[in-house]
Amino acid sequence: MPVLDIEAIKEILPHRYPFLLVDKILELVPGKRAVGLKNVTANEPFFQGHFPQRAIMPGVLVIEVMAQIGGVMILAVEEHRGKLAYIGTVDNAKFRRPIVPGDTLEVTVELLRLRGNMGKVRCMARVGGEEAAEADIMFALVSPL
Repeated sequence: MPVLDIEAIKEILPHRYPFLLVDKILELVPGKRAVGLKNVTANEPFFQGHFPQRAIMPGVLVIEVMAQIGGVMILAVEEHRGKLAYIGTVDNAKFRRPIVPGDTLEVTVELLRLRGNMGKVRCMARVGGEEAAEADIMFALVSPL
């Protein structure tokens, strides 16, 4: 059973179709750690152009999945509810295998630091237990306009 289903995720993240890329949260320690899933299907709109002859999830969207799961983790903290988490930097990004339709991307995010409105998370994405991608993402917490 997920800790958060899609409806609970939508209460935390402002993202909506077609840019809500998290399907469920399996583990959540607000402000410290989260594990989430993205089920990659052939119906994803980006596969029409990336690539028509061999569907591969764009790396930038893998980063976005990681950032959204990090967003759930930090925005689940009561004092951060209702804020937006903007990506500031992406460091040490590595893509180890293509992510294709039928894959389930499992992402683990751990908070490295949070000072004021700036934070940094370490992200690891796996498919079937095999490392697929990793990155360190720095973000800024801001109030919506």
